[in-house]
Amino acid sequence: MQTVVQMSQKETQRLDGRRFDEMRPLELTINYLENADGSCLVKLGNTWVVCTASIDERVPQFLRNTGSGWITAEYGMLPRSTNSRMQRETGKGPSGRTHEIQRLIGRSLRAAVNLTELGERQIIIDCDVIQADGGTRTAAINGGYVALHLALRSLYQKRLLRKIPIIRHISAISCGIVGGSPMLDLAFFEDSNADVDANFVCASDGTMVEMQCTGEKGTFTTDQMLTILEMSKKACGDITSAQKNVMNLS
Repeated sequence: MQTVVQMSQKETQRLDGRRFDEMRPLELTINYLENADGSCLVKLGNTWVVCTASIDERVPQFLRNTGSGWITAEYGMLPRSTNSRMQRETGKGPSGRTHEIQRLIGRSLRAAVNLTELGERQIIIDCDVIQADGGTRTAAINGGYVALHLALRSLYQKRLLRKIPIIRHISAISCGIVGGSPMLDLAFFEDSNADVDANFVCASDGTMVEMQCTGEKGTFTTDQMLTILEMSKKACGDITSAQKNVMNLS
């Protein structure tokens, strides 16, 4: 049975009607696919990503006989997730952009888990973008975390884990500076015109997993960075609440 949680949109001042500090409507649908050990369809505005978790009772070679588990991620965009058809990444393997995003998702999700308590098993998170309108990597982290949590819950329910080894909840959001104004959760038309592009991965214990802030077309001040950081931290708190709500966590 699928469960859906939605966060409603409010009145704003941007081209799509949002305030500068408002993210797009967020929708999380768990158990979206029957065959995965955990799955979540995340919709953030017009960005849609299917995230699945697969449990592998083996770990990479470098972790064998260490007692530690591992979490890794793969990311891809379907050919018609964008306005024009894009080539599938086959043969030569993932592009530099894809590889960097996969590493970001993996790092972010490993920060959520006590890998020793996971034991010598690997959980693979697959994030497939079926529709792209900006913020695909952060949407993948948000949906990937839910899929991961559900997979860990299934291991616990099968008594393969003594407890669910989550040590902190993880959420992420994009933001930037467009036309001199700090903006939260950039849609594609904003992202493609941003002076500064940023992504923040936040943890529920108040720490940060990752901060990416790049001057694409100009520089930025410390005050501007702190402004988008504060907007992002608040948004990540809202996302974490939605994640917990859809999984019936207190």
